[in-house]
Amino acid sequence: MPQTSERFSDLGGGAPVSALRVSTYVIPTEEPESDGTLEWSATTLVVVELEAGGCAGLGYTYADKATAELVDEVLRKVVMGGDVLDGPALFSAMARAVRNHGFPGVAAMAISAVDAALWDAKARLLGVPLAKLLGAERDAAPVYGSGGFTSYSIDRLCEQLAGWVGDGIPRVKMKIGRDPSADVERVRAARAAIGPEPELFVDANGAYERKQALELARRFADLGVTWLEEPVSSDDLAGLRLARNRAPAPIRVAAGEYGYRGVYFMRMLAAGAVDVLQADASRCGGPTGFLRVGALCDAWQVPLSAHCAPALHLHACLAAPRLLNLEYFHDHARIEQMLFDGAAHPVAGELRADLTRPGLGLALKRKDAERFAA
Repeated sequence: MPQTSERFSDLGGGAPVSALRVSTYVIPTEEPESDGTLEWSATTLVVVELEAGGCAGLGYTYADKATAELVDEVLRKVVMGGDVLDGPALFSAMARAVRNHGFPGVAAMAISAVDAALWDAKARLLGVPLAKLLGAERDAAPVYGSGGFTSYSIDRLCEQLAGWVGDGIPRVKMKIGRDPSADVERVRAARAAIGPEPELFVDANGAYERKQALELARRFADLGVTWLEEPVSSDDLAGLRLARNRAPAPIRVAAGEYGYRGVYFMRMLAAGAVDVLQADASRCGGPTGFLRVGALCDAWQVPLSAHCAPALHLHACLAAPRLLNLEYFHDHARIEQMLFDGAAHPVAGELRADLTRPGLGLALKRKDAERFAA
């Protein structure tokens, strides 16, 4: 195999994208799931595969089938023939192409999947894992087990959270907000199940009113909760700031998972709305957008947390400034283990990238995925 320097010299003429394929898979959940504001029974995965310079690149997002259609009908003509070595130029070109579609939402998620595939292809061309190409700051990303859906019985909730702790993950998160009158007892049961030492996080998905959030934060703190995610709507920056300023000291307020572009995160930081800023590479522009959020966190001296999609985030997390943790979300971790060869398992509460595999280190298990094709 040629050395990286030789590979790079061979790419003097660039590596234009010569093919692009997008596919959609709908994977049922193990059982009906819900959080404070939403219910669902399936998760949709949109996968982008492209070829450039004789190498394949893979990216994906968790989004609606409309996302795949936008990749196929709008982004394809922007990316085809473009040089994967010029990722920032292609990112900007994709952003311009969706101007009249509106960047947030479907368009941003489509760009995120393509951006991840471009980075994967570039790293594979150079024969290096993506973390090395991005410039890793750490060897591993701390994870927290995430699930504990409001649709779960108390027994199922406790079983799942205690299972993660038993597997060596020292921090776990549960959903709250569907029935606020029952939340304290559910949190109490979760604490009893995991014991006094592991960290316990709660996520309301914006279900509470401001004063309600403050009262429940006080009661959660008595049960050792250290993380309160979206106690109010993430659009309510004043409400988030109120919760951040008034919640008992052990609790950190987190939000940001619904951010699609830099200005959203900048406004949240400027408002002093969060102790921890979340970003989701499957929504905010792939590795390119995620690392730009990481730079904002570094500038504002605020920790960064990666939201969901653990296999997609891992390499970028190793390179991101001020990374606090990576969400090992039950639905996504299950899908990634089912459908991607190379998806890492947590060990001692951390995810480590397999640095013997180039790029993201993932390969679609095509035959396993076919039965979920939409």
